[in-house]
Amino acid sequence: MNDLIKKSILSPGKGDKKYPDGTKVSFHVKVETCEDEKEIDDSKKWNEPVELLLGKKFKLEVLEACVRTMMLGEVSKFVIDKKLLSSYPIVSKTLRDHHAKKQGKKVETQPRRCCGIELLKVEPPGSYEKEFWAMTEDEQRLSIPILREEGNKLYKQGDYVTASKKYSEAIGRLDNIMLKEKPHDEDWNKLNDEKLPLLLNYAQCQLLLGEYYAVIEMCTEVLKYDPENVKALFRRGKAYVKIHNVKEAKEDLEKVIENDPDLKNMVNKLLKELTNNEKEKLEEDKKTFQKLFS
Repeated sequence: MNDLIKKSILSPGKGDKKYPDGTKVSFHVKVETCEDEKEIDDSKKWNEPVELLLGKKFKLEVLEACVRTMMLGEVSKFVIDKKLLSSYPIVSKTLRDHHAKKQGKKVETQPRRCCGIELLKVEPPGSYEKEFWAMTEDEQRLSIPILREEGNKLYKQGDYVTASKKYSEAIGRLDNIMLKEKPHDEDWNKLNDEKLPLLLNYAQCQLLLGEYYAVIEMCTEVLKYDPENVKALFRRGKAYVKIHNVKEAKEDLEKVIENDPDLKNMVNKLLKELTNNEKEKLEEDKKTFQKLFS
C-alpha cells in the first residue's frame, strides 16, 4: 500500500473494491504487537463484528484505509507503522467498551502493530437502515413519525414491549434534536408538542406492562406542559392506584372527571379499586401487627 502500511493477503475475497462513501462494512479485526505477537484486541471475542460507515471520518483513518483495499470475504494482514496509530488506544477502548456494554460485561483496560482483518459484509448506501448519528438533520426528523407509526402498528398487534422500544427511540431522537434548539423558542416548542403524544403512547404501553413508575414519570412530563391533559391524568392516576398512592390517585382521577365527565364511570371503577386496595392493605397491616405483638 505504502511505506507505512504493508499488506499481505491471507485468503482472497470476491467482488469489487470500489466502495462509495456511506457504504456500511462489517468485519472482524485482530490486533497484535509485531515484535512478540502479543494480542491487544480480537473482535471475535466480543461475539459480534465491528461496523464502520466509510467516509464518516472514523477516528482511526488507517483502519478505514485498510478496509477499502479489501474484497468481500477477504482475510488480510496489515503491518502498520506506529506513526499512524497514535489514536488507537482511545479507539480500541471505545470499541471494547461498546461491545462490552451490549453484553453486560465489564472490560478491563489493556496496554497498547500487526492487524488482521476479515471483511464479512458490505452494504451499499441505501441498502440498510442508518443509525441516528449517521443521518442528516432532515433524515433524523423524518425518522421520528416513521418510528411512531411502527409503534402504533405494534401496539395494535398487542406487542407492547416492542412498541415501547419504538416510542422510546422516537423520544430519544427528539430529545437529541431539541438539544440544538433554545428551550421554549418556537422551534423547540414545536418539537416538544410532537414529543408529548409519544410520551403518552409510551406510558400506555408501560401501563399495560405493569411498569407503573415509568408511567408516572412520562405522564408527569406531559402534565408539566399540558396540565389538563386527560390521558396523562387518567394514566398517571391509574398507575397511582396500582402502587397504592391514595392521595395522588384521587387528585388525578378527580381532575379527569372535571375535564371529561364522560369518563366518570371508568374513574369510579378505579376509585372503587383504590378503596378495596386500602381495605386489603389495612387488613394486611393489622395481621402483621398482631403477629408482631402476639
